[in-house]
Amino acid sequence: MTDAPLKTEEGLREALRVVVDPELGMNIIELGLIRSVDLQPEHTHVIMIMTTPFCPYAPALLEKTRQVAQEYTGVPSTIEMGAEMWDPTMMEEGAGDDWGLF
Repeated sequence: MTDAPLKTEEGLREALRVVVDPELGMNIIELGLIRSVDLQPEHTHVIMIMTTPFCPYAPALLEKTRQVAQEYTGVPSTIEMGAEMWDPTMMEEGAGDDWGLF
């Protein structure tokens, strides 16, 4: 029996780069939308926020994030929409350069 490779928060965050906000054309990691990750042997839980409270793509982004997390970890995954308000300072360093934000 071989041990499965250890799944890490860093690895999950890299995997989540495929989830792109269709309005902004940037991935959820660049935007800083993933606020916390709880990796357990039997379950993964992610808290995620949206760039606006009434984001029309929220259901699709949350579901795609859940799917990618579950594929990466190989265990059931849940996504919780956090109440924190997003602001551009949450973006990865350099990600807002094209917007002239920083």
